[in-house]
Amino acid sequence: MTDAHFTQNRLNWDDRAAIHIKDEAGGYRLDAFLAGADNLHDTEHAEIGDVAGLRIAHLQCHFGIDTLCLARRGASCVGLDFSPNAIAGARDLQQRTGLDASFIEGNVYDARALIEGDFDMVYVTWGAIGWLPDIARWAKTAASLLKPGGRLYLLEGHPFFMQMDETAPGLRLGFDWRTPPDEPITMSTETTYTGDTAKIAHPVTYEWLHPVSEVVNAVIGAGLTLERLNEHETLAWQFAPWMVPVEGRRQMWVLPEGMPRMPLSYSIQARKPF
Repeated sequence: MTDAHFTQNRLNWDDRAAIHIKDEAGGYRLDAFLAGADNLHDTEHAEIGDVAGLRIAHLQCHFGIDTLCLARRGASCVGLDFSPNAIAGARDLQQRTGLDASFIEGNVYDARALIEGDFDMVYVTWGAIGWLPDIARWAKTAASLLKPGGRLYLLEGHPFFMQMDETAPGLRLGFDWRTPPDEPITMSTETTYTGDTAKIAHPVTYEWLHPVSEVVNAVIGAGLTLERLNEHETLAWQFAPWMVPVEGRRQMWVLPEGMPRMPLSYSIQARKPF
């Protein structure tokens, strides 16, 4: 990622954070969270297990609501994000809830230099690694934060589904299956994914598609042992307007009836050897 790509993406996420913190469309269930609810989706809820007593590093944590949900489950958490607006919002939520979490502003590639200590879990979910050009560097950074026996949990949009053209009336490929680091996909979206109608002042973003094989090999190459690779037919956001909602712990999205079934997301658990 060049400095220009990084700067533009950060401006875009500053805009999104300001919108998401207001949560006028209710996509983040902020009122429910402040009233004591746990907002994690069904997928991660089913997969992460008991986190009470664990020390967790949440990379690319946005405005911290999921970080604080992990803390509400008994973990001690550190969240990191590159958006100043997001981190300010996360710190405000922490102050309002008193939960055991702290938040650091910075580039995810600098996480080892910015975050002290080692962790039982590195947690990365929902729309994180697509903003990164070098997935091997990301995996090495995540591994460096883990104590021996600690685990990486990654939950992401499936790269095959992310190849689809979300502006098409149905399933139609719009992008190559992998994105070279120096040739990001340029996107421009005036509103964010939550249903809020506020306009994004800096709509252009730069993104990368990473095949599952590339991510798995990066994790293995970083010295972690792969324990689990799962694929799921649900996604945490409405990628395309023809997707339909399903209710659960928190709303998720699926393909409508009549479309072929395909994986919309995937998850990985890998562990640092003792």
